Amino acid sequence: MPGVSDSGPSTSSTETATPLGARKKVHFGSIHDAVRAGDVKQLSEIVQRGASINEVDVLHKFTPLHWAAHSGSLECLHWLLWHGADISQVTARGWTAAHISAIRGQDACMQALIINGANLAAQDDRGCTPLHLAATHGHSFTLQIMLRSGVDPSVTDKREWKPVHYAAFHGRLGCLQLLVKWGCSVEDVDYNGNLPVHLAAMEGHLHCFKFLLSRMSSASQGLKAFNDNGENVLDLAQRFFKQNILQFIRGSEYEGNDPTDQETAGQGHIECLQWLIKMGADNNITNKAREKPSDVAKRHCAVLGFTLMSVIHVELIFVYGMRFAHLAAVKLLEGLQKYDIDDANEINENDIRFFIRHGVEGSTDAKDDLGLSESDKTDARVRAFKKIVELRHLLEIAESNYKHLGGITEEDIKQKKEQLESAKTIKELQGQLEYERLRREKLECQLDEYRVEVDQLKEMLEKTQVPNFVAVEDDISCELSKEKRRVKKKVSSGGVFVKRY
Repeated sequence: MPGVSDSGPSTSSTETATPLGARKKVHFGSIHDAVRAGDVKQLSEIVQRGASINEVDVLHKFTPLHWAAHSGSLECLHWLLWHGADISQVTARGWTAAHISAIRGQDACMQALIINGANLAAQDDRGCTPLHLAATHGHSFTLQIMLRSGVDPSVTDKREWKPVHYAAFHGRLGCLQLLVKWGCSVEDVDYNGNLPVHLAAMEGHLHCFKFLLSRMSSASQGLKAFNDNGENVLDLAQRFFKQNILQFIRGSEYEGNDPTDQETAGQGHIECLQWLIKMGADNNITNKAREKPSDVAKRHCAVLGFTLMSVIHVELIFVYGMRFAHLAAVKLLEGLQKYDIDDANEINENDIRFFIRHGVEGSTDAKDDLGLSESDKTDARVRAFKKIVELRHLLEIAESNYKHLGGITEEDIKQKKEQLESAKTIKELQGQLEYERLRREKLECQLDEYRVEVDQLKEMLEKTQVPNFVAVEDDISCELSKEKRRVKKKVSSGGVFVKRY
């Protein structure tokens, strides 16, 4: 950072002799030296001896909060914010602590400042906000933290440059892609009529140049667009002797590639390919080398782009087509626990394992600026946990005092509402239960009546079935006797007379 020394504590600090093998204790001569070294104990002692928490150093005009943001002294920054450090105080260049964090890539410090109400819209003497400075220095994680807080990604400085212009001018592709993802336009111009693609061309940032062309509504128009001085990207590349940009543009013209087709496939820009196909682009056109877009994609190993052009489904795709689309890398295992704990209930604050690192620690863009030892980091966690316990105890006392004075807390109001809702629910359920009980009794009475009626009907049925059965038997016997008589008559009428002589 211009005008800021990266040196450690000043020469006014002294060292205390210690036995062999023990760590030497350094005594710092000023509050700024203690903050830069990340020594929160001496910071507290110096303030107790009468030093101002907002004391400005003579050389750089930095307050302790500025130095904490600069060096990544996260615990010191927390301590200063707890004890009322002025978060809006600026340096000679108009930088707040948030500006310093953005310049240095101290995303953990930035997050702490945002939580404590830092103004991310504050502008320095050039009109730059922390968002501009993070994009300038290529700190994508710090930039993302600010974007997630709701800051305007299209804010302009005094030259009408937006963060996307700074990212393009300085070749910060990761920040450039992040800004575009958050809705920044790549077709906004500055006070000289320069598009971001003009700035990338004049600085020779080919990877940003290609990305910006792929994100424009028309890549051909982007190559032909003029600024207020009547210069296009080719003119700017020639004026500033950017041979890589010139070779790319002339190579495209020689091969006859349509930047909106072959080059899009070559760089693996899937969204652009999808849009071109949707708009009816011919995916079988060829350049002078008789290459189709799918051939260009294969030649550049843009596997995902080739897959889309050939409509082949694969279960695992290694996307090499976005080879220059690198955000700041995150180490895969940095956020994992160093020790496997089967049951979290087995340890508590009395166990040293309770204070080991279990998650993301410090900044990602600027890692280990202070170089603290593991024991120092563990001690910092212990102090932070003790602060939690202390504040919980103070909160309990404050709530008790408030209740003694006749006040009611939000928790009490919430609990009372829950009790009223529970009582209402119980009353409704009791009414429902009473209704079901009465209904059951009524049904049981009806069931008893039906049983009595069934018994009566059975008795009547039995009484009516006995005489009917006797009468039926008499009728059957009469019918049988009549049939026998008829048979006899028929047999007797069939006799033969015999004549005797």
